[in-house]
Amino acid sequence: MKKTAIFTSILLMGATLVGCGTGSNSTSNNATTGGSGNQQSITVAADTTFPPFESMQGGNVVGFDIDMIKDIAAVEHLKINEIKTMPFQGLIPALQAGQVDVAVAGITIKQSRMKAVDFSNAYYKSGLSILVKSNSNVSGINDLKGKTVATKKGTSSVDLLKKAGVTDIKEYDNIDQAYASLESGGADAVVFDNPVNINYKKTHSDVKIVGGLLTGEYYGIAISKSDPGLAAKINDGLKKIQENGDYQKLFDTWLGGDKTGVVDGVKTPADVALNS
Repeated sequence: MKKTAIFTSILLMGATLVGCGTGSNSTSNNATTGGSGNQQSITVAADTTFPPFESMQGGNVVGFDIDMIKDIAAVEHLKINEIKTMPFQGLIPALQAGQVDVAVAGITIKQSRMKAVDFSNAYYKSGLSILVKSNSNVSGINDLKGKTVATKKGTSSVDLLKKAGVTDIKEYDNIDQAYASLESGGADAVVFDNPVNINYKKTHSDVKIVGGLLTGEYYGIAISKSDPGLAAKINDGLKKIQENGDYQKLFDTWLGGDKTGVVDGVKTPADVALNS
């Protein structure tokens, strides 16, 4: 009887210890359990009015940035639990409010934005360009003074136009609205990110790009400051896909093989941030 009682007690104690162990390994709200341990779960925000980096196709969010963040998540064992779509101006406030963890939308790395959010290392070198109708006599930024110029609200295009002395600026929530304004005669030009202007020009024979690149700027992935460890993982993942070739494939898939925007090596936010 004593041996039986002792054996029973050992079994009960073992069950109690197993129960405690399960509790200590339970995942938090921002993680899910995977086959290889805890897998951090993230919510991504995107502005889908920025093709070919982000757009909606068949009810799905697609684009260069979307494939990129998925590739990074895969190599870093992160789980994307949701992609929330919202206007560009809502991305940084959503990160600050903790509604999302990461935002992708061809976001230019700027010193002013770095005060509100963290950025990954640069992943695309871009610049602004001028899109006009084919019969326009505008040939450069100086010709835009006294003209009506359309662009997207809250972007670096607005900063550039103001510095250039352009006073009649139409700011739209959606870049498609800016292009529509150009087509209808409501604007004389659109100033916006060159790859997006190129993308629009491919399907519209009545427009042209003039004046060359007006700026040199870099896109980064915006990340909530509340999780510095996540920024490190994103950077680690970006480096891995640069090295394994997945990064280069994005240019073939979404930019027709145009690799002028490729970033070789590591360019930190501090190295490339615009002073605005």
